[in-house]
Order: sequence, then C-alpha cells, then structure tokens
Amino acid sequence: MDCRPHCAACCIAPSISSLNKPAGVACPHLDAELRCTLFGLPQRPACCSGLQPSLEMCGQNREDALRYLAALEITTRP
Repeated sequence: MDCRPHCAACCIAPSISSLNKPAGVACPHLDAELRCTLFGLPQRPACCSGLQPSLEMCGQNREDALRYLAALEITTRP
C-alpha cells in the first residue's frame, strides 16, 4: 500500500518523542502538501522510516487513519 496523498495522519495523530512532537499536532517537518520534508534523509526518525502504510492503519480515508492512530496512541501511552 502507498501513502494516501494529502493524508499525513501518521505525522499528526501519534506523538513522536524524538522530535518532541505531541500527539494530535502536525509534525513541523510536514510541508504545505502534507509531505515529509525529511523523507529519505538520515535525520528522519527511525519510528517514522519504519512505519509502513497498511489497510488496517490507514483505513479507507484520512479520517479512518486519524481515528485509528489516535486510539493506538491512547492505548499505548505509558
């Protein structure tokens, strides 16, 4: 599965501790088209580069993905 254009749910819903990014806040490395400006660069956090889109995570649309990832964030909170 490829990333959905203009989605970025995985860059918004979860927290990214290595970037000090809280859950529900857009990553500061997203551009106006909701693309990662660190994609393919060594500065991209391992948690980001290791994440692969899947039907389970991404659902049928951006809203499904945001809901799924927000719920995952809550259930895995320390």
